[in-house]
Amino acid sequence: LQWLRNPGPPHEKRTLFGDMVCFLFITPLATISGWLCLRGAVDHLHFSSRLEAVGLIALTVALFTIYLFWTLVSFRYHCRLYNEWRRTNQRVILLIPKSANNIPSNQQSLLGLQSLKRNSKETIV
Repeated sequence: LQWLRNPGPPHEKRTLFGDMVCFLFITPLATISGWLCLRGAVDHLHFSSRLEAVGLIALTVALFTIYLFWTLVSFRYHCRLYNEWRRTNQRVILLIPKSANNIPSNQQSLLGLQSLKRNSKETIV
């Protein structure tokens, strides 16, 4: 969730937002357009020329091919940005141990590190 709040430079956030908006608009439009083209192709097969039906089927195939291509390219781009962000924006927490009686500071920090659970997202220094 931190990546969605702060994905990196502002243009990356705008790109992600723009692609999500486009996906939300294009998906229903592509679905409705494909259904209408196929419905028209069925009507043309039953009542008029086969050439127009083949053209509508070809249009439907082209429409869904372009839609799938755009979706895959956009998804791959944002996955690449996420992996790059994850590699360069690692979360590091510096732990300062509490003072204890008669324990040198280097031994105290080693004891403190052993008792903590390690989270895969955090690096203990």
